[in-house]
Amino acid sequence: MKKNKKNIFIVLAAILVIGGAFAAKYFSDLSSYRQAVEEITIGEVNLATIPDGTYTGSSEAVWVGATVEVTVQDHRITNIKLDHRHGQGEAAEVITDHVIEAQSLQVDIISGVTSSSKVILKAIENALLSATE
Repeated sequence: MKKNKKNIFIVLAAILVIGGAFAAKYFSDLSSYRQAVEEITIGEVNLATIPDGTYTGSSEAVWVGATVEVTVQDHRITNIKLDHRHGQGEAAEVITDHVIEAQSLQVDIISGVTSSSKVILKAIENALLSATE
């Protein structure tokens, strides 16, 4: 009977150690994620300087990422193809329509999906900036 109690104690201790390691990793990633999203800034891109073409850009913030193909014709954004890696941020994907409509990156962030909104906008900015390099 004493041996069973000892074995149960060892198993429970191992579970606590492993669980603690996973929790520490999760909270470390959460902190990195929040910091990465907070540090994303979206600049204004002058479309008059962007030649016709399709440009690829990406952005990532730990758990959220986006890769875009932005098509520019006559100094206007005509299409944005989006590959969006997200948790629950799918609702942010309409932000590409807002960018095309406004012809600007200075659009409102989609409420409730701020992280995905910022990552998508940054990917679009990076694509457009690659056109001028």
